[in-house]
Amino acid sequence: MDPKIREIAKRIGEERGIPIEVKKIGNSHYLYKDTTRWDKERKKRVRVSEYIGRINENGLVKKNRRSIYEFGNSELLLSVVKEIMPELRHHFPDHWKEIVAMSMIRCQDPRPIRYMRSAWEKLYASTQIDASLSENTISEKLRIIGSDTVAQTGFFQSLTTNRDQILFDLSSIFSRSENINLAEKGHNPKHLHLDQINFALVFSGKRHRPVIMEIVTGSVRDYKAFDSIMKRYDIRECVIIADRGLASYDMPRKNGVYLIVAIRRNFSIVDFNMDLDRSFIFRNRGINAGMKDLGDKILYMYEDTLLRAEEETNLIRKIESGEMSQKYLKEERNKLGKFAILSNMRSDPKEIYELYKSREEVEVAFDAMKNELENDKSYLHTTDGIRGYFFISFISLYVYFSILNVLKDKGLS
Repeated sequence: MDPKIREIAKRIGEERGIPIEVKKIGNSHYLYKDTTRWDKERKKRVRVSEYIGRINENGLVKKNRRSIYEFGNSELLLSVVKEIMPELRHHFPDHWKEIVAMSMIRCQDPRPIRYMRSAWEKLYASTQIDASLSENTISEKLRIIGSDTVAQTGFFQSLTTNRDQILFDLSSIFSRSENINLAEKGHNPKHLHLDQINFALVFSGKRHRPVIMEIVTGSVRDYKAFDSIMKRYDIRECVIIADRGLASYDMPRKNGVYLIVAIRRNFSIVDFNMDLDRSFIFRNRGINAGMKDLGDKILYMYEDTLLRAEEETNLIRKIESGEMSQKYLKEERNKLGKFAILSNMRSDPKEIYELYKSREEVEVAFDAMKNELENDKSYLHTTDGIRGYFFISFISLYVYFSILNVLKDKGLS
């Protein structure tokens, strides 16, 4: 190697306080940060190289020599992510730049991993944050970020507050990888007998942002995941809004925790004959409502007048086609358009209904998450890689909903 190149590389390493390595490819020299990390799976330290840039006799050649960048989108995303940047820097001091860069890219345009570097170099933010986003570097970063569950928990803890309206849901993606121990057979709406990975999302109903993302094994059901998150993050004095998966269990009775959960029509406590003595309009739909005291719980019953008409019309079509009898319609007519909510919170039925409907924000988040994850299944071969990828997706969702809140506040949504 040219002694001058070796001297320049040594000086750069000393100035930055990092171990370095020079690789000659063709007639060019490339500088890398040369370090190691502990590989939990192989139980030994492995060498890690992080690309810095090309060097020549004049010094380090900047990696990005673009002169035209995307500015508007870049500045908007960066201004939003700056809100959580101090916490990211605190909990991930060696990787926060890559977390910020990847989350900004995922929020703007959910690209596969192999295109992230080129997408990042088009943003003006790349001139302000020196993130390493080569394909190999990203895969390694995701594994390191995913393995640091203490840092992730600390970051999520910084977002949680008591006396909040907590929206909770559990969803899953399928995996055929043999190296991911989170993937197990479990319940799913499609009733497919495939290994799956469950992820629980906790959403702040007051701030309209996601606050916690937990990855759980595919066999874990809603309540077990929910109970674990409650204990880990010491969630107290809040209203928890959840779907039908939690209805079969006792509701919290301490720490000021209230639960609002929809229940299935076949639950024994559901009374379709109860008096619906209140009415209100929700998003241009007429809703009839009533409530029934069950001791330490309240049963709320709702009838959506438009849904009732749609369900009855569908049943009449089936009667005409011979799929169903007139007797069945008579038996089911009193149930049409109705659904029940169980809660240990006593309030006006309209307020309970509006709180429950706020869960739609979580469903929007899940749709975005699952669509992104489908794009990069081929890269998610390890448990730590999965955890890291979910964390990046969580940050991108946080940024997305922060921007959406601004649009709503300005009446532009």
